Amino acid sequence: MSVELGEMLVKAGKISREQLEKALKLEKKGESKLGQILVKIGAIQDEDELSEFIGKQLNIGALRLSDIELNPEIIKLIPSDIARKFNVIAVSKLGRTLIVAISDPSDIYVLDAVKFITGCSIQPVISPEKAIQKAIDTYYKESSGIDEILKGLKEDDLEVVETTEELPTEQDLRSAIQDKPLVKLVDGIIADAIRKGASDIHIESYEKRIRVRYRIDGNLQEMSPLPFKYRAAIVSRVKIMADLDISERRLPQDGRIKVKVGERTIDLRVSVLPTIFGEKVVMRILDPRSLMVDLTKLGFPERGLSQFSQAIRLPYGMILVTGPTGSGKTTTLYSALKQINDPDINIMTAEDPVEFNFDGINQVQIKGDIGLTFAVSLRSFLRQDPDVVMVGEIRDGETAEIAIRAALTGHLVFSTVHTNDAASTVNRLVDIGVPGYLVASALRLIMAQRMVRKICNYCKERVETTPENLIRLGVPESEIKDFHIYQGKGCQECNNTGFSGRTGLFEIMPMTPDIEKMIIEGKASHEIKEYAVSAGMLTLRTAGIEKVKKGITTIEEVIAETTL
Repeated sequence: MSVELGEMLVKAGKISREQLEKALKLEKKGESKLGQILVKIGAIQDEDELSEFIGKQLNIGALRLSDIELNPEIIKLIPSDIARKFNVIAVSKLGRTLIVAISDPSDIYVLDAVKFITGCSIQPVISPEKAIQKAIDTYYKESSGIDEILKGLKEDDLEVVETTEELPTEQDLRSAIQDKPLVKLVDGIIADAIRKGASDIHIESYEKRIRVRYRIDGNLQEMSPLPFKYRAAIVSRVKIMADLDISERRLPQDGRIKVKVGERTIDLRVSVLPTIFGEKVVMRILDPRSLMVDLTKLGFPERGLSQFSQAIRLPYGMILVTGPTGSGKTTTLYSALKQINDPDINIMTAEDPVEFNFDGINQVQIKGDIGLTFAVSLRSFLRQDPDVVMVGEIRDGETAEIAIRAALTGHLVFSTVHTNDAASTVNRLVDIGVPGYLVASALRLIMAQRMVRKICNYCKERVETTPENLIRLGVPESEIKDFHIYQGKGCQECNNTGFSGRTGLFEIMPMTPDIEKMIIEGKASHEIKEYAVSAGMLTLRTAGIEKVKKGITTIEEVIAETTL
């Protein structure tokens, strides 16, 4: 249906021919379905708008599932495994006609399968794919989380796995991890985390309990606890899936798991670490769908987006993105590389680790244990005729000096540094041994960034606050009277957190002749920052205040991530 849908959208003036061609290319690479790609690149506002359009074109209804309450008895007409496999849910029943919500009503195969299973005539209504997934998670309780999976484990299951006196043998563990309920439990945890949009799964052993947490929108959320006696078997099951040594419990181990959820193939990066009460497992979920590699969707202000977009198209020089772990630096660099990724440009990256693969970009995985460091990779890159080079992180003077010399000899170099703001990055480079005159000559732009959670649009409400809170945030007293703030009260759409998704705060400092002069003169970072602000640079805190004022995030989020 992709081409037909695209042509309908072009004919109706909803998207341009160029946007359609770009989206179709991305769809061929298997990134997502056409509709989701059009939303991601900003051609369509949201999936609800797309659903309404398709509904009108096919002369069928469009439905917002979040606005209605479904009948559990009607829902049960479609088995949960079928609903999840085909992403379809029963909405209502009129006589022998079953009304079902589906994201692609032109999929005759799915409609015929549901008709055969239910014995009813099928009337489709269209809903966004994500909305149907959420409804399935909500109403099919028996498979939406790990609570019900735990009920499948009988009290006498896997008794051999753990005793208080001694550790289980390898034979015990291999026997236990073949047990179907345990396999279903571990698979269920992974599937549940992916459906909830988690980026990481933490399985942690303590003295008398085993805890599961998901990192969603940057924050860890605790899930239902697992039975303590299964802790060794659960860890061993993950190890088997990641092709690790289940008999080794004294040393850290790293591996990868590849899983399939629906039509998607998702990689999980697994880290196992011995602790005093057993092994802790962290699984990083590398879901290409969750990677937002569109600069226009990252939260840049208009002026900042223009500055960054111009910088990444320069013929040479160095662009640095700075911030703590988890601040979105890699996503920003991936977005920049994807925007300039053309057949006539040779792009090479050195990463630790390579999290996502991109067609047309040569990516190298750093392996420090065999001597393949950032510095060694970068030296080799310069013999590979590159136009653009990305170094995952500048950690030492050697890497910094090679990167800067590359930037001065006709290459565009991207990298990251761990500093608190844009101006202090200059001093960091000087501190690790790079002469100030080289830093000034090579740098083209430094950008500090943070990630803050966005208020859920479904439960956003205006709230009152005290002038003291606004002053603490940094709002000028003259603006307090007209400053309104919002928060999410919590709803089904946001797992009762009040937040849904994240956005970036950016502090962008382009190099100017005056700043270059200050660097060469060895000025302190606070002096450089003061000058940049006087020249129009938004600090991280000021960028956060703008997001609060627009009702995008909360005061607490900005204060937690930025300083005055």
